[in-house]
Amino acid sequence: MKYIPHAYQAYCEQQIIEKPALALWLDMGLGKTSITLSAINELKYNRFEIFRVLVIAPKKVAEATWQDEAQKWDYTKHLKFSTILGSQAKRIRAVNTPADIYIINRDNVKWLVDYYRNDWPFDMVIIDEASSFKSNKAQRWKALKSVRGHIKRIVELTGTPAPHSLLDLWPQVYLLDQGERLGKTIGGFRERYFNPDKRNAVQVFTYLPKTGAEESVKTLLSDICVSMKSEDYLDLPAQVDDLIPVVLDPAAQRAYDKLEKEALLQIDEQLIDAGSAGVLTNKLLQLCNGAVYDDKREVVKIHDCKLEAFLELVEALNGQHALVFYNFQHDRDRILAALKKTKLRVRVFAGPQDERDWNAGKIDILLAHPASCAYGLNLQQGGHHIIWFGLNWSLELYQQANKRLHRQGQTEPVIVHQLVTKSGVDEDVIASLQDKAHTQESLMQALKARIRKAKGEKA
Repeated sequence: MKYIPHAYQAYCEQQIIEKPALALWLDMGLGKTSITLSAINELKYNRFEIFRVLVIAPKKVAEATWQDEAQKWDYTKHLKFSTILGSQAKRIRAVNTPADIYIINRDNVKWLVDYYRNDWPFDMVIIDEASSFKSNKAQRWKALKSVRGHIKRIVELTGTPAPHSLLDLWPQVYLLDQGERLGKTIGGFRERYFNPDKRNAVQVFTYLPKTGAEESVKTLLSDICVSMKSEDYLDLPAQVDDLIPVVLDPAAQRAYDKLEKEALLQIDEQLIDAGSAGVLTNKLLQLCNGAVYDDKREVVKIHDCKLEAFLELVEALNGQHALVFYNFQHDRDRILAALKKTKLRVRVFAGPQDERDWNAGKIDILLAHPASCAYGLNLQQGGHHIIWFGLNWSLELYQQANKRLHRQGQTEPVIVHQLVTKSGVDEDVIASLQDKAHTQESLMQALKARIRKAKGEKA
């Protein structure tokens, strides 16, 4: 596919190329990955200014997102990746594999720094979701700080760098400029720009920015930070689709392959009709999401791969509200259980009061089944992020559900995040939705193609 950037994307790419340290504060789904890949390609293969690139990302992002994005575009397909995940032996093998871009999850940054010590080989570092480096007490931050002097170029990517407090900015900015703009210590930064808020006799618990502090900080950072609001997206479509690949772990992949092959071959012995096709694809969609119903309607958990990707996505939103669509009740129940461990205000849509509370900003995560709220609801005032945890084949339901946010009165571009399990029936569903195919026909064709694959036949 030919990459034709929007004007804002071309501007951001040029900023990465021109500046050795840059924070790109751009909302999720607006192309930070493709922008950065384009800049890497230019710097490495056209300008010969970099040699080895390290991308630090959340685990599920590290597994597939950057690799898949590079394969989408004709000008980045040639980039070679090495993914530093898994056991120590696998990580050592990965760091010693020749590649253009090395990708590691943020929890292994300290290990990587300890592995190389003073022989740090990465002259360009990309921190994907830099807000995960907002604590100067975290081991990952301290490790990266220790090798900062060996890094020629650094790019930080995030949508909301300081969702809770301006204090979150200091550790992130320090990794960019080593204290040039906001000071060498967080204590000095705090003293200059904040007043104590909640405290007891011996300890201050929270701080409030001094009058004018936010504007002063923004001015200091204006030369190394690109921050774009909705009014800056002059040529941006009103709805942006953000496909997030989910890689199954080996055990989950074996379970999926076994169910798919046995069920496909069994169903092929009979006349395939819409009823049997629907039952089978429903079962496969359930497994893509992480659990299935057995014959007694009991829930059998298979994996947490998509749930982990979902939680990483929610974390990356940094407090921005999200309307989450689920497909099966066990999806909803597992999402609720996982979100109980957070401080987010979570609710399952049940009626008009939930609509009012969402629009009033009283709900962080609103779970809904697309069939229950695909028509008539006005939810555009409560947020502009949609997450599809579980997909379904109905184009009408999909479009109408997205219209709950993408409608008159919405002031931000609506970002539709789709969690799609790789090599699973999820990919067939998303292809059908993108092609706007007739639901039943696309389901049947996808099923027949998978049967041929299971039998080892050529298409």
